[in-house]
Amino acid sequence: MGERKPIESWLTDMDGVLIHEGIPIPGAEEFLKRLKESGKPFLVLTNNSIYTQRDLHARLARMGLDVPSENIWTSALATAQFLDDQRPGGTAYVIGEAGLTTALHEIGYVLTDTDPDFVILGETRTYSFEAMTKAVRLINNGARFIATNPDETGPSTEGALPATGAVAALITAATGKKPYFVGKPNPLMMRAGLNAIGAHSETSAMIGDRMDTDVLAGLEAGMRTFLVMTGVTQPNEVDRFPYGPSKVVDSIADLIEYI
Repeated sequence: MGERKPIESWLTDMDGVLIHEGIPIPGAEEFLKRLKESGKPFLVLTNNSIYTQRDLHARLARMGLDVPSENIWTSALATAQFLDDQRPGGTAYVIGEAGLTTALHEIGYVLTDTDPDFVILGETRTYSFEAMTKAVRLINNGARFIATNPDETGPSTEGALPATGAVAALITAATGKKPYFVGKPNPLMMRAGLNAIGAHSETSAMIGDRMDTDVLAGLEAGMRTFLVMTGVTQPNEVDRFPYGPSKVVDSIADLIEYI
């Protein structure tokens, strides 16, 4: 193995790396400031498909973090791009929020519950039994099943919430059909993100707080990986995985010097 090339572009997860329960993690503001000053291409990623890029830009701005909309990459955007490549101008029945429906409208998809090409499941705050029933029947009638991300739970201040992966499991149990998951740990989300900023995997790094999504996706996309200890994966869990990150650090603050 030769020396790795210098890092020219950065991908970083959002929750657990830059923010935690709506509060910036110390070092996040300085890290983003340094990134912008460096002129290096970068993306802030989230598997959550609820929000649009503009929504997330505004949410982060309220926390004092300045991330331009075009530097935000979500599983909803990755899903829309995947569908645009696979079947341009298609139709879909969508269970999800503005992040997903906006991304699909922007690629020219028609959203319908009449004989759609795809059933697309995303994150939502209100999973209705009626919508799930409709999804099951449409999949049984031949619609292909896509889900934005496989996360089974999401964080809230009160504790865990059932997320896309859990609802997908319910639909799978009712139909016998598993969805194609676009978000992390699918390296497709990373590769599409790298393409969006004109970056190459061998000169890019991924920063995440989860071994099973962020580090795995970064590794499979051929990137260098940094694991921070401010989120989901705890220090005693790192060695339990059959793969490892390029480097483990305490927090985003330790990576400012790498830019």
